[in-house]
Amino acid sequence: MVFWEGYVSDEVMGTFAPIVVYWIYAGFYHLLPPLDKYRLHTMRDEGEKNLVPFKDVVKGVLLQQLVQAIVALILLTTTSNASGITVQPSITKQIIQIVIAMFVMDTWQYFVHRYMHQNKFLYRHIHSQHHRLVVPYAIGALYNHPIEGLLLDTVGGAISFLVSGMTARTAVVFFCFAVVKTVDDHCGLWLPGNIFHLFFQNNTAYHDIHHQLQGLKYNYSQPFFPIWDKLLGTYMPFSLVKRAEGGFEARPAKD
Repeated sequence: MVFWEGYVSDEVMGTFAPIVVYWIYAGFYHLLPPLDKYRLHTMRDEGEKNLVPFKDVVKGVLLQQLVQAIVALILLTTTSNASGITVQPSITKQIIQIVIAMFVMDTWQYFVHRYMHQNKFLYRHIHSQHHRLVVPYAIGALYNHPIEGLLLDTVGGAISFLVSGMTARTAVVFFCFAVVKTVDDHCGLWLPGNIFHLFFQNNTAYHDIHHQLQGLKYNYSQPFFPIWDKLLGTYMPFSLVKRAEGGFEARPAKD
């Protein structure tokens, strides 16, 4: 029994809940005060280094979410039980399905992401749009070229859902969690007690390295674990160094 049962179908919830969660969580970060002593980049850097206006970032994210919503609604509806009655698996099985989906999503995104860096045409015309945010921030987590948004996130999410065998109800949990993790990875803040920093090595600082010039060909893994980076030699270790003017710097440790 879930709180939306009887009001909204699992398929509709699985389609729109991740979008709502994205704007709530990213909006929370956006409304925070500057928090200079926890920032990985200064506010000045964000204003000077980023190559795209905030309004264009918002438009880009909304476009990607529109495409995702269409694909998700079709996918969840066509794979649901025709009778309208779905027997939900045990909690243990749902956890296993979510872990499988995490691994599948990580695998898909690593190799697609890495290829978009290695192929000069794809990087120049598609993936470089995401890297126009040299200093990442939460609302820009899903700021991508529409083709990248379709291939990397939408198709990756669909494959994760299908391979794991999860129901639409389990998908609500998985995709909302994936969205929160992705937003957090781009938030640009190293906040004390952040649970994602405690339990995931692939976190805000890890991904910040990838947005730096010297880390552009490293730390491709997203959004959960650094497994493929470590296995395939694209892992760049780093250290967090306190800046004299406040905040932290994620400093690459690779020669």
